[in-house]
Amino acid sequence: MDRRAVIFTVAGSLLAAPFASHAQKPAKVWRIGFLSGGPRPADGALPVALRQALADLGYVDGKNVTYTGRWAESKIERLPGFAAELVGLDVDLLLTTGGPASEAAKKATSAIPIVFVAPGDAAATGLVTSLARPEGNITGISDPATELSAKRLGLLKETVPSATRFAVIWNANDRAMTLRYGEVEKAARVLHVTVQPLSVRTPDDIDAALSTLTRERTDAVFVVSDALTNINRKRILDFAAANHIPAMYEFAYYVRDGGLMSYGPNLDDMWGRAAIYVDKIFKGSKPSELPVEQPTRYYLLFNLKTAKTLDLTIPQSLLLRADDVIQ
Repeated sequence: MDRRAVIFTVAGSLLAAPFASHAQKPAKVWRIGFLSGGPRPADGALPVALRQALADLGYVDGKNVTYTGRWAESKIERLPGFAAELVGLDVDLLLTTGGPASEAAKKATSAIPIVFVAPGDAAATGLVTSLARPEGNITGISDPATELSAKRLGLLKETVPSATRFAVIWNANDRAMTLRYGEVEKAARVLHVTVQPLSVRTPDDIDAALSTLTRERTDAVFVVSDALTNINRKRILDFAAANHIPAMYEFAYYVRDGGLMSYGPNLDDMWGRAAIYVDKIFKGSKPSELPVEQPTRYYLLFNLKTAKTLDLTIPQSLLLRADDVIQ
């Protein structure tokens, strides 16, 4: 190669270099599939608390993350098909809420990472091998509601000291919910009270359960929360109000909708923790390396307006322990 050729070659390289240095790979757009057994929200969007927590971690919807959701509307037979659809869309991660949705996702894929929220007791139902070592492609935020069931029944008994007969409404199609009912039964024996089991599987069963309550008067009701009872909570709340029956619920939104009392974790906090799991997985962590978390705080709420309509005086000792009291 002569001197002139060398000069042109070097000059060409120098001219090309700036363009090469500024050429960047397109930013990765993460695809999150969301699966729930509950109702589809009016806006068709994932929980606000989750999206906000992910945005705080740098994941901007439409820029470097997209969301695709499927909601089974309490028809759990639809969940396997929805899980398969999301897997077929080649999402980067599946985010699930509730036991049936989490189980459907786990059966649908052993490759795509899964992060669950509030599936019930994840270890007791076999969703994970153990909380410390979840193994496989699944981890998340467990909901130790089996242990909390005894606490909830005890709080309901403290609120209504004269109560001796408690009805329990739960979805028998959900293994995690049945475990919760079993814990209520055990707690009832310790408290020397009786339990009237009212298992439901469909919306029509809820009408039948409420009719049973009308015929066989109970002193109080314990409602186990899942997709089915959540979707039908207005019917349950209205019935309890119309028939002057004190009731314990598991989440605060029941109390804000008119229920008497609740004791449980804050779902927004759980979505915030789930976002951290998503971020860690997107940055290279394996689900099996991330121990399953449980909520670290539980909230006691009372609705004094509802208590007044029930002619019920909440003991001052309980009001002092409450995290929120709706006047």
